[in-house]
Amino acid sequence: MLWIKALHIVFVASWFAGLFYLPRIFVNLAMVPAGSVAEHTRLLLMARKLYRFMTILAVPALALGLWLWMGYRIGMGPGNGWMHAKLLIVVLLLGYHHWCGRLLRGFESGRPARGHVWFRWFNEAPVLLLLAAVILVVVKPF
Repeated sequence: MLWIKALHIVFVASWFAGLFYLPRIFVNLAMVPAGSVAEHTRLLLMARKLYRFMTILAVPALALGLWLWMGYRIGMGPGNGWMHAKLLIVVLLLGYHHWCGRLLRGFESGRPARGHVWFRWFNEAPVLLLLAAVILVVVKPF
């Protein structure tokens, strides 16, 4: 079980690295001047590769988490309300990941939905979700 838990943590941390960095690329894409085709193309390439890679990292993170939950029954039974809250955070993170994909497609089609300030705030969501998840898993407040 400890190997599964360790690998789960590694893949979750790797997935989060992408969730932290992709919106930063969006900030830079939103700030590209209209005539900077090379810069826009380079940033889009970086964003595409990162999104693809972080999607690949999310799969084992989720699979290993399910293995811990369903296979080893971590978080099951009475007194494990924290797990339900953590699972809600995981669902929100999956939604955020999907939203990043939609935003990337908007940049690819040439119509960014928002300005760079909005993307700076958008970038803070995974930080707050990570904080909440870690507190739930370590402290187990309910």
